[in-house]
Amino acid sequence: MIRYVLLGLTATVLLSAPAGPPPTVNDGYGDFVLVPGGPFKMGDNFGDGEDRERPVHTVDVDAFYIGKVEISNGEWRKFRDDPGYDDPKFWPGGRPVPKDQIPYWRDARNHGGGTPDSDPYPVLGVNWDSATAYCAWLSAKTGKHYRLPTEAEWEKAARGTDQRRFPWGNTIDRDHANYVGAQPFDTGQRVGFYAKGASPYGALDMAGNVMEWVQDWYSRDYYSASPRKNPKGPAEGAYKVLRGGTFFEEPFDLRSYAREAAWPSFQSHRMVGFRAARDL
Repeated sequence: MIRYVLLGLTATVLLSAPAGPPPTVNDGYGDFVLVPGGPFKMGDNFGDGEDRERPVHTVDVDAFYIGKVEISNGEWRKFRDDPGYDDPKFWPGGRPVPKDQIPYWRDARNHGGGTPDSDPYPVLGVNWDSATAYCAWLSAKTGKHYRLPTEAEWEKAARGTDQRRFPWGNTIDRDHANYVGAQPFDTGQRVGFYAKGASPYGALDMAGNVMEWVQDWYSRDYYSASPRKNPKGPAEGAYKVLRGGTFFEEPFDLRSYAREAAWPSFQSHRMVGFRAARDL
């Protein structure tokens, strides 16, 4: 049981701890941890967030696997160097993003994947189409169904079922996440660097480092209309949802229930990456 004081609010919350190592699978493209099926309360239960993060509502998702870490340069290179990268069938709308249009790949200051010793760092500047194409390609390679997580799945994987503020608990410090001021030059840290920042299911970097694309279209008012079972967001929209906060944001923006959004074609920003999910 943890008692905390934050933003003038005092409360007592019972945080559950995982019992032993989380179940994982690896199809040759990184570890994926199991998120059990079942209900959880989604949204801003602390009352300190934005209207788009409310109301708190019960969501019930099926079990799935989620990447233990964000997609690294090393994993992205497997796709980038494969002939399948240019196959239109993997890309939304059938339009591959030219490799030389993905920024930061050759930017050493941001540990771009085309620079030395960069494999363990998160791939940066990937737009939603590219992230979706990677998952489609990975599905073809493995025979398993890989995809971006839904927004509801992402939040459950990040905070579990006890409504914690961050993946590990209700307070934050430099030992748990990469946020603004953590380095002389704010940029991505090696994936999985913050072992203390694990979520209840063993996922790392779900607060800070790079913000992550999810499947859903964004709607400010979606929580008021969300179905209980396996919500997938609005049928259409202008923006896709981003989750998790980044290395260039303050701790407030790293809350597990915080929501951001951007155009699907948005790829010029070094703070954007992703992690994949896998069906059972």
